[in-house]
Amino acid sequence: MGRVSSCAVYAIGSSLTAPPVQNHTLGWTGTLSPAQERAARFLTNALNSNKKECLIWAVCGAGKTEMLFEAILESLKKNYRVLIATPRSDVVRELEPRIRQAFPKTSIAALYGGSEDRYKNAHITISTTHQLLRFHHAFDFTIIDEVDAFPYDSDPKLRYAVRRAAKPDTLTAYVTATPDQTMQNIAASQKLPAIKVPRRYHGHPLPVPEYRWAAGWRKKAVKGKVPCNLEHWLETVLGERKQVFLFVPSIRILTLVLPYLQEKFPETDGVYSEDDQRAEKVLTFREGKTRLLLTTTILERGVTVKGVQVGVLGADDHVFTESALVQIAGRAGRSPDEPTGDVIFFHDGKTRAMVKAKNQILMMNRVEVIK
Repeated sequence: MGRVSSCAVYAIGSSLTAPPVQNHTLGWTGTLSPAQERAARFLTNALNSNKKECLIWAVCGAGKTEMLFEAILESLKKNYRVLIATPRSDVVRELEPRIRQAFPKTSIAALYGGSEDRYKNAHITISTTHQLLRFHHAFDFTIIDEVDAFPYDSDPKLRYAVRRAAKPDTLTAYVTATPDQTMQNIAASQKLPAIKVPRRYHGHPLPVPEYRWAAGWRKKAVKGKVPCNLEHWLETVLGERKQVFLFVPSIRILTLVLPYLQEKFPETDGVYSEDDQRAEKVLTFREGKTRLLLTTTILERGVTVKGVQVGVLGADDHVFTESALVQIAGRAGRSPDEPTGDVIFFHDGKTRAMVKAKNQILMMNRVEVIK
């Protein structure tokens, strides 16, 4: 939102009229898997039956965005304003080109800090949840992507903003790979209509995390070094010309170990929430110009890089919750050409979150896929 003081004038986009009618078409020509097709029909039926809420619980890499297209097109044909909300600006940047390509004749606005679209009146709005404080009863169909992600999951203000941005008695669809326990319980009691998509779109199981003991990793980090087994793993995968996401628990840890890893592996960079070059560094990694990218949990969701290997330094740190670890593991094996990949949790003692994250992945891999 930028800097706001108590004397500033605050304007809210209340009761915005729909943009001019357009000849909406779906430019995506791919084919949904049977599980994706079921989820797409489920969402469209929820939209047409005037339900207020529903949940799509789909594993990382299931192709959640493509499942939304049918319901979005149905809404556009009714001249509805569609909102796709997500807690992270990185996910907005990831979604925007995909939605523009899927709906080439539809007006689209992308809202995040510094966006030039903030006053654009569009049929589809892709927005961080913070930006929704600008709206009041403006959207006919709301999709909340990664509903369990920080800061949305822990900030009542943002949940209030989403509710107020939607028109009364319209559908809100929650889409996530890691619904919290409360949402799971409500869905299990059938008070929240829900559908589960336990397979990735290419049909391969999720990569299962491997635990590797890294005693005293904090002390090593303070000295600007990393555990020997982590360094050996990096030598192996980078020697095979693969790319690596290395997640660390804090900016402090990142800044301490980054110089050492850059000396050992020259094609290395680091990125965190307050980094002014955050978007540029992620793009450079996508383009393969960076081989090893150190990151905090800001990139646990919404970022897809083909063939990437995943490591977590200090997986036992409290910042790595069950949902964060599941999402982090979900960065690997997303491409049908490379459906497998390493997911290594380097730790100094297994935590409940680590165990529950691995068990959740194993559970999803065991769920029978309904054709």
